[in-house]
Amino acid sequence: MTSIAAAEKAELSNQDYAVVADIGGTNARFCRINLNTFELDHIQVFPCADFPTLTDVMVAYREQQKVPLVHVAIAIACPVDSDSIHMTNHHWQFSIRGVRKAMGLKTFIVLNDFAAAAMSLVTLEAHELTQIGGGDIERGAPKAVVGAGTGLGVGHLITLSNGDVMPLPGEGGHVDWAPTTEKEWAVHRFIENRYGRVSAERVLSGPGLETLYLALADYHGRNVSPLSAAKIGQRALSGIDTLALETVNVFFASLGSFAGNLALTLNTRGGVYIAGGVVPKLLRMMVTSEFRARFEHKGRFCKVAEAIPCFVITAEYAGLRGVGQYLKQTLQQRGA
Repeated sequence: MTSIAAAEKAELSNQDYAVVADIGGTNARFCRINLNTFELDHIQVFPCADFPTLTDVMVAYREQQKVPLVHVAIAIACPVDSDSIHMTNHHWQFSIRGVRKAMGLKTFIVLNDFAAAAMSLVTLEAHELTQIGGGDIERGAPKAVVGAGTGLGVGHLITLSNGDVMPLPGEGGHVDWAPTTEKEWAVHRFIENRYGRVSAERVLSGPGLETLYLALADYHGRNVSPLSAAKIGQRALSGIDTLALETVNVFFASLGSFAGNLALTLNTRGGVYIAGGVVPKLLRMMVTSEFRARFEHKGRFCKVAEAIPCFVITAEYAGLRGVGQYLKQTLQQRGA
């Protein structure tokens, strides 16, 4: 847990409240957060497609919620490595300094969305996590977080010697997808013919679920109409569509392999955490899928993988809390 000096616990020098946002390729989630208690209020979700720019949606939030924008931090679904931000799965582009000046903000922090997801891990309670196999977490050990939504996000969290935590954002969702069965190789060829390169995100995301449905139909020689990820999930859960059921099962099997690779990459004995909008809706199917078997299927390192627990994050606004945690830690470090 982030260390906090006693004086800072009592008061944050008029910085008790801030506005935070979690911006993906589809939705922009805003709220006001109390940086002492991490309680959220004035929550509002905006479709990104309804606004030409980031500042337009920030103005809409301020005017509709009557909340002043002073200290603001946003998590966004793209690399954050310079002042110039270009979203990966949406058209918004902006300058961090430019937005701060245009909106008259005292503080404006931008971080990668899975840096925020990683920071959220220290705010979660036991009832907001569903464990999928493995043993107990090792305190202080690295953690990994992966989430399927509009894209596929990946991040890590490490604990520093002073007790603070540091998120390690990355673009692991864009690594090459690794098929392991004959069926998955057929899926790989289908996607390669359509897009050229087959990244993990092409399969392990909402749009990936839609592509996987079509790829499996092609594998079976069936002609089907495209379905949305939501429809595929609904039809799989109801059991009325065997192709949708197969699609979700292949999705979870491949996600298990991917998550297991993450676990070995940084030896994440602190756990692998599944975030994003896709998995929680299909949690019942995940439990009975090949997810955990594929997670642990790591040859000579099976025993290592078997010990590492996986958790599905079921908290509705974990990303917003992660942004707040990062903002609080940043303000405290500046004050120090």
